Amino acid sequence: MTLPMRQQKHVETWQASGLSQAAYCREHKLNAKTFSNWLRIYRMEQTATQVSTIIPVTIKSAASSTERLHLCTASGHLLQLPANVSPEWPGDY
Repeated sequence: MTLPMRQQKHVETWQASGLSQAAYCREHKLNAKTFSNWLRIYRMEQTATQVSTIIPVTIKSAASSTERLHLCTASGHLLQLPANVSPEWPGDY
């Protein structure tokens, strides 16, 4: 489903306005539920047209059994795995 240009313009104008959806709809005499539907369609269209990013990867020789893979979360949790662990292993659980 493609959003008509008039409705797309409203969504883009609202995004730049700094107003809440409700305030924008009141100001432009738009039905808030209808506007919300336009926004949903607009976002789906934007997601569908995004280009995937390719990240270059370098494959190195097999890691030694003494090397470790460290994964650290923002909350400070740390997971250490042998660098030569099978990529399928975490998916087995």
